Amino acid sequence: MISIDNARKFALTCPEAEERSHFARPDFRVKNKVFATLHTDKNLMVVKLTPLDQSVFCAFDNTIIYPVTGGWGTKGWTFVNLKKIRKEMFDDIVTTAWKTVATPALRKKYFPE
Repeated sequence: MISIDNARKFALTCPEAEERSHFARPDFRVKNKVFATLHTDKNLMVVKLTPLDQSVFCAFDNTIIYPVTGGWGTKGWTFVNLKKIRKEMFDDIVTTAWKTVATPALRKKYFPE
């Protein structure tokens, strides 16, 4: 289980991440692009993934990680159940979301391959 506070703390460890508000919910951005949003009332985080990454993460367990309903989900927006996810997977999915929205230069700077 990941607490709301720990989810927030980890998102803010992503390079150049900042917390703002998106539709009255805490969100996390890099260069003004949202990579995650907290739904504190439901113990959920929504992350932005590529459709391919979304399918890989959702295949793990679709009661823990699952697409947002409607058009947002088809664009890669994905729910993460903070009550059920393990820390290692949470860290991986948030990092992947950061990489999804970060510029190529930022990805290269912080995650050289």
